[in-house]
Parts: sequence; structure tokens; C-alpha cells
Amino acid sequence: MKNDEVAEIEKMIVEMKNTSELMLDLAYSAFFFNNKEIAEEVMELEELFDKFHVNFELKVLDAEDEAINPEAKLALIRIGLAAENIADAAAEIADAVLRGVEPHPILKMVMEEADETIVRTCIGDRSELEGKTIGEIAIDDRLGMRIIAVRRKGKWVYSPSDSYTLEKGDVIIAKGYTQGKELLLEMAKGEKCEV
Repeated sequence: MKNDEVAEIEKMIVEMKNTSELMLDLAYSAFFFNNKEIAEEVMELEELFDKFHVNFELKVLDAEDEAINPEAKLALIRIGLAAENIADAAAEIADAVLRGVEPHPILKMVMEEADETIVRTCIGDRSELEGKTIGEIAIDDRLGMRIIAVRRKGKWVYSPSDSYTLEKGDVIIAKGYTQGKELLLEMAKGEKCEV
């Protein structure tokens, strides 16, 4: 029981760290590229994060003192709170995008001249990406785009490896050169694609 509790809490810390990191990356990208779709994704992640954070705190508080001493429980709760603060900050950035807050003119000029963009799409029915690994499709080489996250049935995979196989219904977030964006959208869509 003792080791199971500790292992589960460790796993939850890693999940919170990865999620808050992804949220911040997406929020900055949404702001820099004025992308409301990505900002919406951040807001959805924030809702999930809030629930996950509460579950984490309850798990820590419920852990037996033999498994985790009171001082360690306090430290873990503080770590969780720090991750929550990062997630909240990301949501505030995304909210600014969704409310249409205009970036400073200098930042706007930089964004217009940027070669990079970010895109969210899904793997649709009969998509040419369905059933293939990220390494097989090699969109980083072919399109200059890199898949930074995949959502499958409500669960996120961050920085998926080249051996990760894409499935119908996966929501992907990719970052890269603007020239590759439209081609990636075309390759992914197929039929009946819902983001």
C-alpha cells in the first residue's frame, strides 16, 4: 500500500508538470499567433487541470503518514499549487486571446513576419495519417511541422515519440512553418473530423 500510494502521487506530479508546461507553451503560441482554437484548447485543459489538482491534493492528504510524512505532504501540496498557478497563468493568457485583446503593434508586426505557426486538427476518417507512426509520416521533414501533443479519448500525450501511432479521432497540435500548415490540415482531415 505504501509504495502504491507514493507511486501514484509521483505519477500525478509528473502529469501536472507536463500539463502545466504544455498549457503555457500553447498559451504563448496562441497569443503570438493570435490563434483562438489553441486558446480554447488551453481553457479546456485548465478545467481538467483544476479537477486533477483537487484529486492530487486529496490523494496526498489521504496518504498514510508511514508512506509520506506530514512535512513531505506539505511540500507536495506546495508543488501542486505551483503547477496550478502556472496553469492559471496560461489560462489568463488564453483568455486574453479569446477576448480579442490586441497584442502591442511591435509584437503584431513580429507575428506577421514570423515563419512559424501552430495548428490544432484531428485525424479524420480515411485520413492519410491514420494508423501511421509519427516517424512514418515524417511531417517534420516533409512539411516543417512538429506534433507537440496528441489528445486521445480525453488523455494527452506530450512530445509524442516517432513510434507513436496516430488513430482516427486523435486531436493533434503541431508547430512549425506556415507553409506546411494547410498541407497538414489536408492530410489530417479525412472525413468526419471533430476537434
